[in-house]
Amino acid sequence: MARIMIIDDSLVARMSLKACIPKDAGHELKEGNDGSVAIELYQSFKPDVTFMDLTMPGMDGIAALEAIRRLDPAARVIILTADIQRRTIERVTELGACAVVKKPPVKEAVLAELDKVLAGGVQP
Repeated sequence: MARIMIIDDSLVARMSLKACIPKDAGHELKEGNDGSVAIELYQSFKPDVTFMDLTMPGMDGIAALEAIRRLDPAARVIILTADIQRRTIERVTELGACAVVKKPPVKEAVLAELDKVLAGGVQP
C-alpha cells in the first residue's frame, strides 16, 4: 500500500489516472488541482509517489516539482503530460522527476512506472 498524490487541473485527467490505479491494491489517494496545492498537500500527506501535470494555471508543474524537490530531495514524482518534446522531458528529468508518462494515461504505462518507483527501481 502506498500514498499516492495526483495533481492535475483537469478533473477528467485525475479521474482517468485514478482509473489506472488498481482499487484493490489499498493505495491511499489524494488529489489537487495546481502546483501550490501540490506543495501544501505534499507537506501534510507525505506521498510515496506524486503524479503531476505540467500545464496548470497558477503554479505550473515545473515550479511545483522544483519546490517539492527542495522540500524533499528524495521525492518521487512522475510527470503526466501531453507535452512530450525532448527538451521538456530533459528539463523535468534534470529537476528530479522519476519518469514521464504521456497523456492520456494508459493503464499499462502508469502501472509500469508506479511499480518501478515503488519497488525502488527509479530514484530521483
